[in-house]
Amino acid sequence: MRLEDQVALITGGGKGIGRAIALAFAREGASIALCGRNRNPMEKVAEELTRLGAQSVIISCDVSREDEVAQMVDATAERFGGLTILVNNAGGTGPTAPVAQVTLRDWNETLETNLTGAFLCSRAALKYMIPRRRGKIINIASIAGTMAYPLRAPYSVSKWGMLGLNRTLAAELGEFNIQVNAICPGPVRGERMQNVINRRAAELGQSSEEVAQHYVSSTALKKFVDPEHIAEQALLLASASGDSTTGQVFTIDCGFAL
Repeated sequence: MRLEDQVALITGGGKGIGRAIALAFAREGASIALCGRNRNPMEKVAEELTRLGAQSVIISCDVSREDEVAQMVDATAERFGGLTILVNNAGGTGPTAPVAQVTLRDWNETLETNLTGAFLCSRAALKYMIPRRRGKIINIASIAGTMAYPLRAPYSVSKWGMLGLNRTLAAELGEFNIQVNAICPGPVRGERMQNVINRRAAELGQSSEEVAQHYVSSTALKKFVDPEHIAEQALLLASASGDSTTGQVFTIDCGFAL
């Protein structure tokens, strides 16, 4: 049980990568706080966690709201007696359009959720991690934060920013024995990626099948990433095996655009 007695707060925990990480952590003994805007998918994940024998709590929260984030983190710590692991996974895909057509509202909403949300959650979690000189922060970024991504500027910029936050937090928090690392997934199999594909197809005037094939053919392994593989990397970083690793970025993308 690699995470026995650990308390993990996972934002965006109701679907996809968040769900996979929650299940992986629960199997290793962690208590899980699921955060998201929509309770319905989180309730389904909570049922899965219960079947695994894990303790869990559901907290509705918009991570771009400072007051809601503070309440979420405090509620987690009060429920489980502390907070040792934060997974910044909540995020929006943002608009699919060239920069010339991106509205300021879409730009702001994307950065507020993806980047400001990670900042707010990390800052709030430190209230519990620093005094105990113990903690792990895992930022789910994207390969979009390492490259140009035409038609997805707000999303790409938010993920580039998350990687800067990741390195800075790692440098600041090392003296408190808090490890901070990021995972950059490539195109991940699931509903979220399918929505991205559909919107990109509409913008380019192509079929969804053509766009999906482009993503697949751009990987060395000729497939989409499995969410469970992201979860396994997060588990390694959250466990004692990650105690000597900080400020790093782990790319799991099936060899996208090598």
